[in-house]
Amino acid sequence: MRVRLKGINRITKKLASGETVTYYYAWKGGPRLEGTPGSAEFHASYNRAVASRRAAPKDRLQSILDKFEASTDFADLAERTRKDYRKLLRVIESEFGDFPIAGLEDRRTRGEFLAWRERLAVKSRRQADYAFAVLARSLSWAYNRGLVPVNPCERPGRLYRAARSEAVWSDADEAAFYAKAPSHLHLALRLALWTGQRQGDLLRLTWAAYDGTHIRLRQRKTKVPVHIPVGAPLKAALDEAKRKLAERDDKRPRPLTILATERGTTWTESGFRASWRKGCQKAGVTDLTFHDLRGTAVTRLAKAGCTVPEIATITGHSLKDVGTILDSHYLNRDSALGESAIRKLERGTSSPN
Repeated sequence: MRVRLKGINRITKKLASGETVTYYYAWKGGPRLEGTPGSAEFHASYNRAVASRRAAPKDRLQSILDKFEASTDFADLAERTRKDYRKLLRVIESEFGDFPIAGLEDRRTRGEFLAWRERLAVKSRRQADYAFAVLARSLSWAYNRGLVPVNPCERPGRLYRAARSEAVWSDADEAAFYAKAPSHLHLALRLALWTGQRQGDLLRLTWAAYDGTHIRLRQRKTKVPVHIPVGAPLKAALDEAKRKLAERDDKRPRPLTILATERGTTWTESGFRASWRKGCQKAGVTDLTFHDLRGTAVTRLAKAGCTVPEIATITGHSLKDVGTILDSHYLNRDSALGESAIRKLERGTSSPN
């Protein structure tokens, strides 16, 4: 039996790729519904939205969290980020959903929120920081709209400090991966090192984005368009993969995406992460992630003599972010750069003494 749900708001959008998608919301301005109309997931998502709307008193923090989740700011987040935020919003709701909004003005409130973060940090400092950041962002959104009197979560500092200065893929790491990791993962490594793009953007990259000399894409997280000249090693790998795809005479589906599984299907993000982790284990590459390839690309471009604006044009970072990466996280004061700097100084020094 088909059940008619009241208040469903349907919005159709055209993505940067040209694909047209339809989103469904519980009501105008309401939270986005998961699943497809008629599915159990869709009905469950709708019921949660309605129950939340009815249950949250307007003078409690739960109402602020609901409004933030129903906002356009939340809808504009990347799909993966929305999924993460929803999980953490449920964690916040279970702890502070009935917290009175008026109580935010009490100076002790900040201490309560920080103490909660420290309790979460016993299990994971990174997740504790993430949960606190979601709470802070929700309250910042509400404060800017006059829904709360103050945001007691501003500038809390971080509990988790990642030592990423060493997190750079070396030439030896790269060679070991090519030698021992499954061959269907090799193109992903080369793409990441020669484009500096995020994992999600590379998994969605289609053959239509490659014209033989350049790769064009719009980054999902920042909406920044990038136009990347394809270096010779990457071009050779892409052309070989395209040739093999064209010559295939089996009945397996031909993926639209450049990166594909061993079976020739498009990757899911979770499936790729699992396969990548196993590939690194086989290659003996430890304490390095796929995300570290983005910083490695920045470092290699810098070592090749590229300027900060040149690097930003390739990777899509802001100029400030490129500088921060080089200064604080990935550059690691590489000895080759020191050698290069002294040689330049020698060439520019006229005095023999």
